[in-house]
Amino acid sequence: MARAIWKGSISFGLVDIPVGLVSAEQPKEVKLSYLDRRDFAPVGYKRYNKATDEEVAWDEIVRGFEYEKGEYVVLSDEELKRASPEKTQTVEILHFVDGARIEPIFYDRPYYLEPLKRKSKGYALLRETLRRTGRVGIAKVVIRTREHLAALAVREEALVLHLLRYADEIRSVGELGNVDVTLKDVGVSDKEVQMATKLVEGMIEDWDPERYSDEYAGDLMKLVERKVAAGEMHEIPRVGREEEPAPRGEVIDLMPLLKKSLERSRPASRKASKTPARKRSTRRKSASRRSA
Repeated sequence: MARAIWKGSISFGLVDIPVGLVSAEQPKEVKLSYLDRRDFAPVGYKRYNKATDEEVAWDEIVRGFEYEKGEYVVLSDEELKRASPEKTQTVEILHFVDGARIEPIFYDRPYYLEPLKRKSKGYALLRETLRRTGRVGIAKVVIRTREHLAALAVREEALVLHLLRYADEIRSVGELGNVDVTLKDVGVSDKEVQMATKLVEGMIEDWDPERYSDEYAGDLMKLVERKVAAGEMHEIPRVGREEEPAPRGEVIDLMPLLKKSLERSRPASRKASKTPARKRSTRRKSASRRSA
């Protein structure tokens, strides 16, 4: 069972629902270690006192705020909680919105909210209300030393707290170059738009997250296995400076490419359904000749 990293409650109007915050992520990243290339021993991370260069044990480390150059106010975990206990122990729902109106760029990290009691009436009530209304709760929550904006939603039988980015954390599109062009500016015709629309519609499928996997991680592990099998565990290829790929010229006439893409995207079932029909007609003709 996953462990709760935070325990508190959901504040829903006048209702308090005791919950634990459990990470919903389970990264499958291939973990690579840093090694000393001289003897291939692992390189460790050292916590040291910057004044004496001595190593510092975890139980000797405290947190502090630098209020002026070289001067710190030490803050314990208890003091961090006491600074605003109602914020550090509460998912405070501010209001409810249509979840479809939240742009994906605002989503940051997901957490499950797990009821601390086996039969939590408030948890079940909030979950089913969100499910039936199709709304998500916009909330504030403090995790560690930062207050986050969050969206409270439903996944299967659990409440999910999606941490959101604040608006001022999102870079403005206006800072980008070469995006503020119209179809007329780049010479895109109505026929090309229609063809591209057909291509998109022909590639529509139901969303199934189980179909996708990290293929790069699999390829990387195959490379590791090949090097082990060849006894090249400590071989470091000597290569020259990596060259940047040559820039590709932009295709001006898109219609031939769109037509080819449409041909490729047509379901195989359609092509297969035509073949039996031709075979049946051929059989009928041959049969009629024999009877004649």
